[in-house]
Amino acid sequence: MTLPALFVSHGAPNVILHDSPTRRFLAGLGAQLGRPRAIVAISAHWEARVPTVNASAQPTTIHDFFGFEPPLYEMQYAASGAPELAREVARRLEGAGLRAVVDDARGLDHGVWVPLKLMYPQADIPVTQISVQPHESTRHHFLIGQNLRELRQDNVLVLASGNATHNLREMMPGESEPPAWVTAFAGWLRTAVTAGDVGALLEYRDRAPYAAKNHPSEEHFLPLFVALGAGTPGNSGRIIHSSTSYGVLAMDAFAFD
Repeated sequence: MTLPALFVSHGAPNVILHDSPTRRFLAGLGAQLGRPRAIVAISAHWEARVPTVNASAQPTTIHDFFGFEPPLYEMQYAASGAPELAREVARRLEGAGLRAVVDDARGLDHGVWVPLKLMYPQADIPVTQISVQPHESTRHHFLIGQNLRELRQDNVLVLASGNATHNLREMMPGESEPPAWVTAFAGWLRTAVTAGDVGALLEYRDRAPYAAKNHPSEEHFLPLFVALGAGTPGNSGRIIHSSTSYGVLAMDAFAFD
């Protein structure tokens, strides 16, 4: 089975606790996709200087947040790791001229386990994770994705987790209407993804409206380019979810076949 590469907006970690359009979408996504043999995830919440791959046999659940509801800190996602797949990923990246590091001790951060706990609550699918490199370019992350593309043909799910927009300094009450600078960027992003305009997406910083306003730092957007690179060349992306949280968090999700 060939699965699409996915980009999902994970939002705040307590999305798992409260009903919302995003929670309902993620809770139904696993059934829509079917069951992969393994998952390669890339999350905004693991930053490293070079691509680093988690090869832990039993990754821990990292509670890398503070100030949220106590039940969140009790949650575990006890999926097994995928050490062999992790080393294969590292070899693929090395073969593309990227220095890659294997980490045998890293757990799963909330950018990975929160959406996966909703998608595959049984935690019975092996998971490995790749770091983002926030000092590197969109093209760097696109190259990472290109070198994961063949894994999709072997029933491996490439899951990129970040946020379509992410300016936490501008957060509003939960049900607020998004301001114009959010809707303009999110609309541009949907158009570029569904048009298959890879060039525009890679140059989003110069071409998208309010790019710096929506992404003062890039770590939550860079996973998108991994999913984009892992898609089949010439295929346009699909919008599989669209909603807004806290006014300024566009929670869009895309599939790249």
